Amino acid sequence: MVLSPAQLDPVAGSPVAFIGTFLVAAIFYSLTLFVAARYVLGDAPLKRAVVVGVVLAVASMLLQRYEPAIVIAVTLALDAFAISAVYRLSWKSTALVAVAHYTVAVIAGITVFNLVALLQTAPI
Repeated sequence: MVLSPAQLDPVAGSPVAFIGTFLVAAIFYSLTLFVAARYVLGDAPLKRAVVVGVVLAVASMLLQRYEPAIVIAVTLALDAFAISAVYRLSWKSTALVAVAHYTVAVIAGITVFNLVALLQTAPI
């Protein structure tokens, strides 16, 4: 039986699964924030996106046992606070970057999920 990355539960798995899930989440959040920040702000350094991405990955790992609505609400609020602190933006600019980040992350997440699902149906 082959498991997709979306089916892995790092809490029940090995330390390697836990670290791998954390790294994938941090990279995903960092890249999607970098795209969103570049779109809204014009010029945004990747290093700042990595800091926020790591914060969001830690939060996602700590909140994984809660309901999706709680996780989304907490990570959106944490995303806004981290963006505001790291990028030193006003709340209006922070809101624009956070909404753009959420949008890019949802679109990228759905695309990756569908790609993995499609590849699982491919003949071997």
